[in-house]
Amino acid sequence: MTEAFVTLATTDEYMCGALVWAQSLREVKTTKHLVCLVTKSVSPYMVNLCHSMFDHVEVVDVLDSGDAANLALLARPDLGVTFTKLHCWRLVQYTKAVFMDADTLVLQNIDDLFERPELSAAPDPGWPDCFNSGVFVFVPSMETYEKLLKFAIETGSFDGGDQLLFQRELRRPAVNLGLTRNAPFVSTL
Repeated sequence: MTEAFVTLATTDEYMCGALVWAQSLREVKTTKHLVCLVTKSVSPYMVNLCHSMFDHVEVVDVLDSGDAANLALLARPDLGVTFTKLHCWRLVQYTKAVFMDADTLVLQNIDDLFERPELSAAPDPGWPDCFNSGVFVFVPSMETYEKLLKFAIETGSFDGGDQLLFQRELRRPAVNLGLTRNAPFVSTL
């Protein structure tokens, strides 16, 4: 069966990052499919470019937490649309996948991540007892998608973003990938 690296682009700016991400994976000679989830807010021009770099492009609806109050406390109003990441679990044509935020950059081949169990992820640098949802291994499943979507609609996330939604609803410990797999942005400054 087929495995894939997956990313999400909700704007043209994030699509630029997704294109660089895809190129970085191609340069390290990944053997996995590259998938980009795109929202309708991405311009047709950028979606066309996306088709030239990815094996599969899927247009998805924006899922926004709508939690302006908590997102304002974090000074990150942009994190509300990270609920759109839930769509990655709908990619059931793949047996396993690795989600990576569009602002990540791959410097060496990381195909070995597919040998890791589901919910392998790096710890969040701010909250080390939580995993960072910028890079994680998952198994696509409509059951998991529906469970997460229901929880998002009924309960939401106390910080308004996807990361703590995953922590609370998936209710299983993440397998630590270590910071070498997902260095926090402060380490690159």
